[in-house]
Amino acid sequence: MKSSTYRAVPLAAGLALAAFAVAAVPATAQAEARAARKAVLTNADDGRTVTVAPGDTVEVKLTSVREGHVRWTWSVPDTDNAAVLRKTAGSPLPDGGARADLSADSVGTATVNAGASCVPDPGYACPAVIRQWKVTVEVK
Repeated sequence: MKSSTYRAVPLAAGLALAAFAVAAVPATAQAEARAARKAVLTNADDGRTVTVAPGDTVEVKLTSVREGHVRWTWSVPDTDNAAVLRKTAGSPLPDGGARADLSADSVGTATVNAGASCVPDPGYACPAVIRQWKVTVEVK
């Protein structure tokens, strides 16, 4: 009986420590998950409105589109309100796509825009238009 008493004290202390550790982990995990929030926008999001929180990241990944003998290539996405949604990186891609990373810095609304230009195959012509891609981002 005496040996079980000695084992019970360390076991109880261990359980209390484990309970404390489990209670502390969710706050840390929540903070890490909150810090890692990212909205990813693609060609299919054209015309949408998305809502993000301050501190979130918006990643734009546009892919080129092939139609018959032409390929539509994207300009690097940009924002119309850098005070709300600031571009931190962006580049055209070798395949005609484009990408950009944006940081939601303050509460407000910004529009992310990109344009697609036509690149014809040899011997073919393009229509004289530029396709527009636009997403409204609300930072709340």
